[in-house]
Amino acid sequence: MTDIDFLSQQAIELLKQLVATPSFSKKEEGTADLIEQFLKDNGVVTHRKINNIWARNEQFDPSKPTILLNSHHDTVKANSGYTRDPFDARIEDGKLYGLGSNDAGGCLVSLIAVFLYFYGKKGLNYNLCLAATAEEEISGLNGIELILSDLGRLDFAIVGEPTQMQLAIAERGLMVLDCVARGTSGHAARNEGENAIYKALPDIEWFRNFKFPIESEVFGPVKMSVTIINAGSQHNVVPATCAFTVDVRVTDAYRNEEVLDIIRTHVSCDVNPRSTRLKPSKIDKNHAIVQAGIALGRTTYGSPTTSDQALLDIPSLKIGPGDSARSHMADEFIYVEEIREGIDLYIRMLEKIV
Repeated sequence: MTDIDFLSQQAIELLKQLVATPSFSKKEEGTADLIEQFLKDNGVVTHRKINNIWARNEQFDPSKPTILLNSHHDTVKANSGYTRDPFDARIEDGKLYGLGSNDAGGCLVSLIAVFLYFYGKKGLNYNLCLAATAEEEISGLNGIELILSDLGRLDFAIVGEPTQMQLAIAERGLMVLDCVARGTSGHAARNEGENAIYKALPDIEWFRNFKFPIESEVFGPVKMSVTIINAGSQHNVVPATCAFTVDVRVTDAYRNEEVLDIIRTHVSCDVNPRSTRLKPSKIDKNHAIVQAGIALGRTTYGSPTTSDQALLDIPSLKIGPGDSARSHMADEFIYVEEIREGIDLYIRMLEKIV
């Protein structure tokens, strides 16, 4: 049996245990316990903060750069379309079924296996830091963001999300804006007041038509969509406020704060972001880890979905076994062979640089 075969068997058994253990966001204690114990059983010194588990390679050298290997162990709740028990981690026809098997359990156990492969090796060019984190599905404050200062200096990250082991070299950021246009109420019959809806219309039209001057090579333009409008209380009262919501998908050509500044200089309404935390991310196509993947036949693309990449201020590559199209679907599954192939490809990519 090869190292890859042994590591794959270990990873699949761990994934079955993780799937069988409910781990909804903010309630990941059980899977955190499993991951922590699995690493300890394999001789790894671990650290924990709430439900985040991390570890460094045995030969960690602070003078060397560090690669973060990260994926999450929380899940969404099972949707109503499930025909199977979402916690029954059964393998049928080469598929391992269960909630979180594809998003992102398969990625997580594959990265854990890769970490174990390199854990005791001497003479590496890089350190490795493994982080199995919580609250990714809700972009929570007690996930990876909570432990970044504990992880120390990180030079770049491999973020495990299902990409069919293709190279997501960029990811859109997200801002949700709550906007309010303000007028003055009055009686509609007497032509009183200043109608806030009419004041909002030019701004809404601006969000619809504005083109940011810089376009991403990967994604093209920043996308803005007005998705909710709320104004008025009754038919004969001129509304004093018109509130609307804008979904902004920020590309790697801008930082969220830059986009927000541009918006505020062009519209007259109040603009309040719910958060600027979910940043766009990217890694240079010429980066060594990307080139290692390309040399192994992988293709690059930009990911429209958000992940924990959005909370990292370092170059990061999103790559992992499984298919994003299966994430959050009923009767979620990952092919067992995808896990083996993922472990093998992760290792071969890293061996080209570490």
